[in-house]
Amino acid sequence: MNVTESIQGDIVLLSLNGRLDANTSASLEAAFSKLVEQGKGKFIFDLQGLDYVSSAGLRSLLSAAKMIKVIQGKLALVRMNENVKEVFDMSGFSSIFSIYDKEDDAIHAIS
Repeated sequence: MNVTESIQGDIVLLSLNGRLDANTSASLEAAFSKLVEQGKGKFIFDLQGLDYVSSAGLRSLLSAAKMIKVIQGKLALVRMNENVKEVFDMSGFSSIFSIYDKEDDAIHAIS
């Protein structure tokens, strides 16, 4: 999995490409933790390029959400494909996260 980082104002956009599973979730958690330690508090995870998410991947996203809650930050997920959306719906994670179809909607929601 590749994680691409870009900054838009005070929002960090993390684009995930590939598979988020037991082999790759630790790298996402490490990258996210580093950004939080640098004082970042607003995040958008762009999941358009995410082909697959496992239970380990869901746990890493839940860990990010818990960290955001502790620092009183904001987190949104955007551009989920149908397969990933189905996993989120079946696991109940759709009710935990703010999920948007368009990046602009997510930016507006967490600004």
